[in-house]
Amino acid sequence: MPSSAARFETLQCERPVSTRDGICHIDEDLRGQREADSQLKGYTFSQPFHLIVSYDWLILQSPAKPIFEGDPLVLRCQAWQDWPLAQVTFYRDGSALGPPGPNREFSIAVAKEADSGHYHCSGIFRSPGPGSTETASSVTITVQELFPAPVLRATPSAKPKEGGPVTLSCQTKLPLQRSATRLLFSFYKDGKTVRSTGLSSEFQILKASEAHSGSYWCEAATEDKQVWKQSSKLEIRVQGPSSSAASPTLNSASQKSAAPETTPKESPKPVPPLSTPSSEDPGFSPPLQVPDPHLYHQMGALLKQLQDMRALLGHLVMELRNLSFHLKLETTKGPAKYE
Repeated sequence: MPSSAARFETLQCERPVSTRDGICHIDEDLRGQREADSQLKGYTFSQPFHLIVSYDWLILQSPAKPIFEGDPLVLRCQAWQDWPLAQVTFYRDGSALGPPGPNREFSIAVAKEADSGHYHCSGIFRSPGPGSTETASSVTITVQELFPAPVLRATPSAKPKEGGPVTLSCQTKLPLQRSATRLLFSFYKDGKTVRSTGLSSEFQILKASEAHSGSYWCEAATEDKQVWKQSSKLEIRVQGPSSSAASPTLNSASQKSAAPETTPKESPKPVPPLSTPSSEDPGFSPPLQVPDPHLYHQMGALLKQLQDMRALLGHLVMELRNLSFHLKLETTKGPAKYE
């Protein structure tokens, strides 16, 4: 029973594995520890028991074990020799948690970290008590984090190659005192569930494709759903075929478009090169400036077709110019025969 006037010792009863008698003693090295049962040097130790003796009229009793997120929290305003109380009020950090009443207990069904603080209570003693308002000493309540927000990681990379595997891991950690707690995991993509709640903290994609690209996140929760937390979003971008294969195609198309420009001396001047699409055209976006890398391959194929069309148009224009040139020659030669 915590109190400012209290003195406490950590009593620990150890039982040796051998046939020798066990003993109880005050162990200074283990004072304040709250670990679960363990074995050390052939001895089995019980959980530490904290005994606090108080001489106050009124005390606030609180749980001796650590309190974690999701745990119920019950505080009791205890009077000397259990004398009757009236007008009992509970406080946190100096602020009343409700109006005065006859209830000696204050409970929180599902504790959160925000419930941490300094608690105390007050009440009026009835007969045979002093008949005055008494206030208990403050008790510090700390609600510990059950597990941190999970972190979503991708293996081998958040930019896997198309056709390759990728594994998403929802990583978090429970404290030693709650290592037996079971967590459930679920995975989401672009606002939709891709794997419903399950015990596995991993989600596997055996053959990644462009359809698997998107924004992923995961959620970890206790079985009773009282504590649940989400990870930050992770962008997965599946990489398509290498864009280096498009380079020879572009070079060969450029050579084809340049070939018709070499003509005999008697031919007219070469046709000026056709203008290529630019970023200034509002209806066209250059492939190399497309934000989404997965469209690069398709844009490269489109650019190749444009280059081929340019070469064909060049040939057509040259043929038309040659035809026009020959027609002019025959027209000028015809009247000379009649002179």
